[in-house]
Amino acid sequence: MLAGEPSLTAPNAPEDVLAHIPPGADVIVPLMLGEPVTLLDALEEHADQLDGVHIHRMDPYRKRRYIDGAFPGRLEHVDYFLGAGSREAFWAGTCDLVPNHFSEMPLLLRKSTKLSIVLAAASPPDEHGYFSLGTNADYTAAFIGEVPFFLEVNEHMPRTFGHNQLHISQLAGWCRADRPLHEVPPATPDDRDRRIAGLVAERISDGDCLQIGVGRIPNALLSELRGHRHLGLHTEAISDGVLDLVASGALTGTRKRQQRNKHVATFAIGTRRLFDWLHDNTSVTMEPVDWVNDPRVVAREPNFVSINATSEVDLMGQAASETIAGRYWSSSGGQADFARGAMYSAGGKAFLVLHATTREGQSRINTRLTAGSVVTTLKNTVDHVVTEYGVAELRGRSLARRAEALIAIAHPGHRDQLTAEARAAGLLF
Repeated sequence: MLAGEPSLTAPNAPEDVLAHIPPGADVIVPLMLGEPVTLLDALEEHADQLDGVHIHRMDPYRKRRYIDGAFPGRLEHVDYFLGAGSREAFWAGTCDLVPNHFSEMPLLLRKSTKLSIVLAAASPPDEHGYFSLGTNADYTAAFIGEVPFFLEVNEHMPRTFGHNQLHISQLAGWCRADRPLHEVPPATPDDRDRRIAGLVAERISDGDCLQIGVGRIPNALLSELRGHRHLGLHTEAISDGVLDLVASGALTGTRKRQQRNKHVATFAIGTRRLFDWLHDNTSVTMEPVDWVNDPRVVAREPNFVSINATSEVDLMGQAASETIAGRYWSSSGGQADFARGAMYSAGGKAFLVLHATTREGQSRINTRLTAGSVVTTLKNTVDHVVTEYGVAELRGRSLARRAEALIAIAHPGHRDQLTAEARAAGLLF
């Protein structure tokens, strides 16, 4: 028991949350590890007492009955970024998906929902009665002081700092939980990933401020950067690879203009090693996404470098990053936010990375995007595209020069066909 805790209001039972959810309520839940598992369990167990309730959230990592459409008209899911827990449900038509830029999530929720209550996981209160949203700030932290919160307090949730803390006096209620957080081990890079990472690392200078996504290529890049110095971090997601970059002395934040000496993120995803490192770590600040991802905020950081993955690029430079083979897989996330911010940063650069081919050997660089694919990052915004075969610099180039540059980094076995198709399409003469 923490010092000072006896003076705090006693915790509630999870089912007590039902008293705060009227008919037609719009419930806001954080993404990924911010999910309050016991509270959502209680809503599902008592769904017969609910009427027209919608849960709004991004990137659910676990499957749930309400997401799969088990309680129509009573408890339903609205998604803003498909995750492992909602992708198949969306394909089956049991939940809906709202297109968005991650930076605009708080704005969209304010405009399109009642903002009835926020249900979120949190760390235990400190001796002053303050709870932390732990691995998360995302869109939920933007509503602290504006919307009632009901928290699931988990002993395993790290206490983090930033604008993701709220006092017990601000709560509608809270309950206890004791469950380990879901862990996502770092993906192991292959030779193609390491080649791409090396090409990007060559173009990053000491003192640059980084936004790096999550996945095999970002993990490879974090390893490649250990010889750099004075790097800063202002990113959407913080992951295990950041720990080693800090330990190497490469990542210090000393050259940043905003939140100097701090590692800035809006959520965390990784393993227990990361969670332990985050706990009470004052070098990390978790901030709401409408600040972290705001392109205007990003642009104020000089030498900002954005690195994100895409799934397909056409010969004009349009990037489809949320669909695979023409079917929805995720959503836009913050890719366009950071690409636009880097565009306006003094000395800024943006990289989109992808393997040249799919596992089946199909080219990921195509004359036209696959039917059904949607554009995530506009051709006018895309800066550099990187495959294991090289870097295509697109900004400021004509359509013909773009096509030439992209064909040059496609798999050699597809270049002749792409060249013929580009001529037929009027992109090459």
